[in-house]
Amino acid sequence: MAGSPPFGLGVETHDSLAALVRALRAEEDGKALRKDLAKNMREALKPGAQQAKNSIMGMVSLHGATPALRTSIARKIRPEVKLGGRWSGARVKAFKTKNIRGFANAPKRTNRASGWRHPVYGNRENWVQQRGKLEWFDRAFQGREGLYREAVETAMNDMAQRIADRAH
Repeated sequence: MAGSPPFGLGVETHDSLAALVRALRAEEDGKALRKDLAKNMREALKPGAQQAKNSIMGMVSLHGATPALRTSIARKIRPEVKLGGRWSGARVKAFKTKNIRGFANAPKRTNRASGWRHPVYGNRENWVQQRGKLEWFDRAFQGREGLYREAVETAMNDMAQRIADRAH
């Protein structure tokens, strides 16, 4: 998605989410309510994260290099929820793979049409161009954005209802 953080499919800050976060802070046990809201929102996005993991695992691997690149990328895909601060929302994100063969940006590079360049193993002078599975992350969510947005909004509405029920 253009303008969003790298590898994030998310529900951007909504006025309703900001209002819900303010209401949670006002509650006596707002910390527990915020924790429950974040958990429910992450649960709503777990199917999307699993779809993205399945998509990267479908990338063709010609060489049996260790550690396994696809598995390492899949481990770093997870739902992320932030409530309050500079950014509030929920998204599925592929985090950097810091210690995988010096290839921290593996999720980003394997998703790009242009791929990535790297030196040939054992020969620092020869470089090769390699391509991953084109748009594996983006295609994992194609046509399902509304479904995940609705699931997150349902979690928000459930929490708002919970707060309203406590007020009565």
